[in-house]
Amino acid sequence: MKILAIDTSCDETAAAVTEGTKVLSNIIWSQAAAHAKFGGVMPSLAQRMHEERIDWVIERAIKSSKRATGSAIKMQSLDAIAVTIGPGLSIALGVGIDRAKRLAKKYNKPLIPINHVEAHILSPLANSNDEMQFPAYGLCVSGGNTIFVLIEKEGYKILAETQDDALGEALDKGARMLGLGYPGGAVLEKMAKLGNPKRFTLPIPLVGQEKRQIFSYSGLKTSFYRLIQSSPPKTKQDTYDLAAAYQDIAFKHIERVLEYSMTNNKLKIDSKADYVNLLVGGGVAANIELRKRLRKLSKKHGVRVSVPYSEKLYGDNAAMIGVCAGFKIIAGEVKPSDLFDYDKIDRNPRLKINQ
Repeated sequence: MKILAIDTSCDETAAAVTEGTKVLSNIIWSQAAAHAKFGGVMPSLAQRMHEERIDWVIERAIKSSKRATGSAIKMQSLDAIAVTIGPGLSIALGVGIDRAKRLAKKYNKPLIPINHVEAHILSPLANSNDEMQFPAYGLCVSGGNTIFVLIEKEGYKILAETQDDALGEALDKGARMLGLGYPGGAVLEKMAKLGNPKRFTLPIPLVGQEKRQIFSYSGLKTSFYRLIQSSPPKTKQDTYDLAAAYQDIAFKHIERVLEYSMTNNKLKIDSKADYVNLLVGGGVAANIELRKRLRKLSKKHGVRVSVPYSEKLYGDNAAMIGVCAGFKIIAGEVKPSDLFDYDKIDRNPRLKINQ
């Protein structure tokens, strides 16, 4: 089934066309530059920019899908529409949902509501020929969410989730403290590669409390702020070393929580496979150092790490929304013929993955 997917969960206006778990097009219009001067996303500005760009992005996604199919695809020939309903910024989500409903009504198409975090976790399935093995682990590390789950045929079991700031948000704020701009997570990664993570000392969050199974970065941010105040960077190397120390501790916290969780929630390997999968998605999954650590940790537990095939699928995008919808159809979780009651579909900014 060919699906038009739409995502306006935060500050990217995105649309894509997918077929099953195959990506035919993936168009993203980023608002990052417009929000940079505010040091974070301004909801009202995000809403306005979504409204200005969404029709163009959808049209571009449909036209671009011709490259993959060899023939033009029209709105009438699509089988369904999928849209993010949460979690995310409420007024930003509303733009995508309203446009999706309008198109679904106009062309009489089923409308599939998709959880943004679930789509991040399933994003490694895009353009993959691997058959999904259950059970599996799933990890979302994005700007708004850090969550570790057990993926079962019946749904998701949350093993650990964020208590305050998500990993991506913590990295962005750390970069901002160093004057690296917004969004700064990717810049922080570049600085950290040139630094010595052992030069400065920072506390690992919740040491000895791993069994609580939560991710927490508020304390680390406070400690980092105090460190910068007491030892402000005077040279580029100072900045590199501070960035390296901060990123190192942020990732060690992830490692410790996952180590405890994998040890105490061991999965039995299916007789058809020789490994258990860990699907990793979200913007921070693009960080090479984090992926290296996740692979090393997972190898100890007989787990294989799977990440998206393209950089465009790490951050917020619509292709992962379409892939998630396609996966649900293939798995028999949703039947498009049942999805014509558009009024029941609404935004849920705090939507949980197991709801």
